Amino acid sequence: MTELRIRAAVPDDLDTVLDFWKTAAEGTSISDDRGGTDRLLATDPEALLLAELDGELVGTVIAGFDGWRCHLYRLAVHPERRRRGIGAALLTAADERFARLGGRRADAMVLVRNETAHHAWRAAGYQSQEQWRRWVKPLADGGH
Repeated sequence: MTELRIRAAVPDDLDTVLDFWKTAAEGTSISDDRGGTDRLLATDPEALLLAELDGELVGTVIAGFDGWRCHLYRLAVHPERRRRGIGAALLTAADERFARLGGRRADAMVLVRNETAHHAWRAAGYQSQEQWRRWVKPLADGGH
């Protein structure tokens, strides 16, 4: 594999990221639009990590820290680039970011039906906590 580069996204990357998620991410989110990604970078400019090979976007993860917990979202690797260590490299970069920020524990949002992702998360040292349920309340029309 060519040298993998991981870096924080900048505003000029966001349209490319949104297009990438249509191909590489499982499911959709209420925040999968330019307004959502703009707010993410405005709130936490280093949260959206990109993996690139020769300038091509091949993976993403949102590694957000709210001062209390470390949260991971949108771990996505291009379908033709999977099983080559890109997801693991993104999670390592997220772990390093969290350590710099003083984070103590990370959690990840993973769709129940996404069995492929379950294997990747387990391999990265994460485990499902069945005693917890996600509770949501849409704050805007069209929420998921």
